[in-house]
Amino acid sequence: MLILLPPSEGKADAGTGRRLDLARLSLPELTAAREEVLAALVALSGAGDEEAALAGLGLSPGQRGELRRNARLRVAATAPAERLYTGVLYEALDVATLPPAALRAARRSVLISSGLWGAVRLTDRIPPYRCPIGARLPGPGALSAFWRRALAPAMAGAAGDGPVLDLRSGAYAATWAPRGAAAARTVTVRVLHEREVDGAPVRSVVSHFNKATKGRLVRDLLTAGARPRTADGIVTALRDLKYTVEEQPAPAGRPRQLDVVVTEL
Repeated sequence: MLILLPPSEGKADAGTGRRLDLARLSLPELTAAREEVLAALVALSGAGDEEAALAGLGLSPGQRGELRRNARLRVAATAPAERLYTGVLYEALDVATLPPAALRAARRSVLISSGLWGAVRLTDRIPPYRCPIGARLPGPGALSAFWRRALAPAMAGAAGDGPVLDLRSGAYAATWAPRGAAAARTVTVRVLHEREVDGAPVRSVVSHFNKATKGRLVRDLLTAGARPRTADGIVTALRDLKYTVEEQPAPAGRPRQLDVVVTEL
């Protein structure tokens, strides 16, 4: 099973090890694309025109410090992605406390989407950075479109013939959308909060707790030793873990869509 996660804006303040080496990252077929985006990001962030850089990256004036960080990416210390990302989803996943077998499974199966790197595995060493998928860089242009062109072969290869659990947010999901047979093996998840209002059940989409639920969901699958071989197997595994799962109609040739309904946040 391949598990696709979004990155987080929250990241460790600094790395602790060697400098970035693109050749050491997983999915080496992305090296040239990563170099192109990295070069453009470093150049834009260090060019001195902070207003243009902030606009291109979609950052606020209060985030100028992120430009200085980006300008030093080639010489900054790195950390494994499993320690670098610190947002809500990753706090709930809590890789550091996974049992050994679950940790090995996570390192084999998880891919994290990224506006800068395309996708990385938990063990890939990268420096702290700020490069949202909505950024537009001189050269690569809009990163969403850039990665949509570059990612397809690598992601298809990573998925192989097995099932895919896609927990990416919309902008990152758009960079690789499985089609055909791959789509039939792919399951996407939406988290709904159900509560009672005036005696009737009401459901709503949540944001912050959506991320936390997805992190717990992945952790539960990993610690349970779930090894689904099909999309149906993913659904069964979630139900075995006592998640309330409802499948929604999906257009032909598109991934299956699951609602995970929670009553507590």
